[in-house]
Amino acid sequence: MNYTIDAKGKRLGRLASEIAVILQGKKDPNYEHRTAGKDKVIIKNIKLVQISGKKYEEKVYHRHSGPLGHLKTETYKQKFIKNPAWVLEHAVRLMLPKNRLQKPRMKRLVIEK
Repeated sequence: MNYTIDAKGKRLGRLASEIAVILQGKKDPNYEHRTAGKDKVIIKNIKLVQISGKKYEEKVYHRHSGPLGHLKTETYKQKFIKNPAWVLEHAVRLMLPKNRLQKPRMKRLVIEK
């Protein structure tokens, strides 16, 4: 089943948790925890998603290139301006179980720009 969700005016975390439940297949009456599920999620108006408090300026994403001292940081504002879809994908990926089913589930997430 295809779920179409309009992100306009929704909070990022609540939207990501709703998507994670759908991608796991928990809304399907034939839910089986060891299968990837069949439901597909289509997100519209990702640029209109909201975030509460001071997170727009203060939330920080880290990544490390390997060698000592090579920690890269970017704020939510920088990431969201560059690629708003990445922010939602990252939030959903962290809410899914970390196992072999994570990649096939993430492939069923479509974010329209």
